[in-house]
Amino acid sequence: MKSKIQRKLFLGFIYIHILHHASEDKIYGAWMIKELEEHGYNMSPGTLYPIFHTLENENLLKSTTKTVNGKNRKYYSITPEGEKFLEESREKLKELTNEI
Repeated sequence: MKSKIQRKLFLGFIYIHILHHASEDKIYGAWMIKELEEHGYNMSPGTLYPIFHTLENENLLKSTTKTVNGKNRKYYSITPEGEKFLEESREKLKELTNEI
C-alpha cells in the first residue's frame, strides 16, 4: 500500500505530466490513461477526469468537444496560464533534482 505522502507526491507528477502533454498537442482521457500507464501510473477515468476538471477550473487547461466515430470526445489543450505554470514547475523540478 502506498503512503498518503507518496500518493500526494505522485499526484503532483501526474498534474505536471498532463500539462506537459497538453502543451505538445491536444489530449483526451483514454490516450492520457495509456500514456500514464507507460510510466507506471494506474489511472482510472474516475480519477483522471476530476484532475482534468480541476486543471480546467484553474484555467490551466481548456477543453473542446469533437465527434469521433459517432461519439463525443473531449480534447484538452494548455492555456497561456497553464504554459506559465508548467514552465515554473519545470524550473522547480530542475532545481530540486540538481540538489538531490
